[in-house]
Amino acid sequence: MHTNESAENYLETILILSKSHPVVRSVDVASELGFKKSSVSVAMKKLRESNQITVSPEGYLYLTESGLAIAEKIYERHLFLSKWLENMGVDAAVAASDACKIEHVISAESFAAIKKHIDLNNMN
Repeated sequence: MHTNESAENYLETILILSKSHPVVRSVDVASELGFKKSSVSVAMKKLRESNQITVSPEGYLYLTESGLAIAEKIYERHLFLSKWLENMGVDAAVAASDACKIEHVISAESFAAIKKHIDLNNMN
């Protein structure tokens, strides 16, 4: 997995978990993604060093402003692409899985064009 894609996945996962959990810890992220806690700890260290998250003394993960911006961008793409694929008849699980792959590699320009085209055609 590409490093940037990996970081985006972690940030998006923290955002998603924060919507349903009072606090988010590395163990929650590991559980959600099916990764070893040690792998997640290494990734969290890198995200901390790049100022995309902060970690409280209790081990709670918080997105910084820049981390939140990335997470929200990826999550918006995920929701939109997943819904779009479902609307075209793709099974929900397949649509979610494919959206997860597409959301990291599509350019901002292409995503905006798809979104504009779909919005114009009332295919929300």
